Amino acid sequence: MSKARERAYERRRYEEWQAKLSERKRRRRRVQQIVLASGSSLAAVAVIIGVAFLVTHNGDDATDASTAASVAPSASATASSAATPVKGGCTPSTLGAVSSPKQIAKVPSKSLAQNTTWTATFKTTCGTIEMELYGKKAPQAVSSTIALIRSKFYDGTPCHRLTTSGIFVLQCGDPTGTGTGGPGYSYGPLENVGNGKMPPGTVAMARGSDVNSQGSQFFLVYDDTTLDPAQTGGGYTVIGKITKGLDVVKKVAKSGVSGGSGDGAPTTAVSITSATVKKG
Repeated sequence: MSKARERAYERRRYEEWQAKLSERKRRRRRVQQIVLASGSSLAAVAVIIGVAFLVTHNGDDATDASTAASVAPSASATASSAATPVKGGCTPSTLGAVSSPKQIAKVPSKSLAQNTTWTATFKTTCGTIEMELYGKKAPQAVSSTIALIRSKFYDGTPCHRLTTSGIFVLQCGDPTGTGTGGPGYSYGPLENVGNGKMPPGTVAMARGSDVNSQGSQFFLVYDDTTLDPAQTGGGYTVIGKITKGLDVVKKVAKSGVSGGSGDGAPTTAVSITSATVKKG
């Protein structure tokens, strides 16, 4: 296939994804209205919000409005990256979201993870987060993450979403800060899903309703969270765990969500300034 045809094909996929994103956001709002109006329990509401979070906030080109760790763009690029007086030692983030992030046409080969453990270091405006990546348990997802880090894809990008009710995660990896952006490719299937119980420090990929919609967005769990595969359309790929810097994520979470809701842009704006990765 020629490069021109490949670009045309990717453009069609992108447009189809945008249309699906709009429709899913509409349905999500409707479902939430119905649940809240019927007086359902907080747990039920949390499940719905969580599914939408992993289904609409997984903003990768690989994720859509349903891309797992990406909720609806309640956290806009402007809201999530604006400089805000920060408590707890964070540096006010002045990094703006990228409206047209670099796109990568081909999914990185899963052989890149080399069936081994990797260490990724994300420097943020609130401190450094170091994580162990499971190259053996999730070779495709880890290979994608390695490739994106090496290409500087994450440098200067905001962590656009925080959830503080039912699901406790900080979501990052969308250069646009809207929950709908990604690297230009999507991949699957899911890997290392387990039973859905995610202790503090878990790192997992966001995605859409399609299990093959993983991209660049990922979420960091800062408190016990359960995302039952049976209730979330298959669960989420766990790619690793935070080994240093969980306190950084908790610091952001402690300030809550902008506007006082349980899901949206974090009050404490935080951005990834740079990321590096090494074997072992």
